[in-house]
Amino acid sequence: MENRIAVIGIIIENKDIVSKVNEILHENGDFIIGRMGIPYREKNINIISIVLNAPSDKINSLTGKLGMLEGVSAKALYSNKNQ
Repeated sequence: MENRIAVIGIIIENKDIVSKVNEILHENGDFIIGRMGIPYREKNINIISIVLNAPSDKINSLTGKLGMLEGVSAKALYSNKNQ
């Protein structure tokens, strides 16, 4: 299966779940090209963007695992080119 370049946008509204999000991301670290996290203290949320080079099923699985966590929203945006 060919790899795709994708960005996963993650919004965390439940601070108690941050360690679980980090654990899931660590498990998929081989596919992560880069990561940027922004704590938005005024709104009491954390925003993370993850850039990946991975098979589509891996990206979908990761996005789904993150999105199933309480207080976490996650969406993937794919490049039009296969890598």
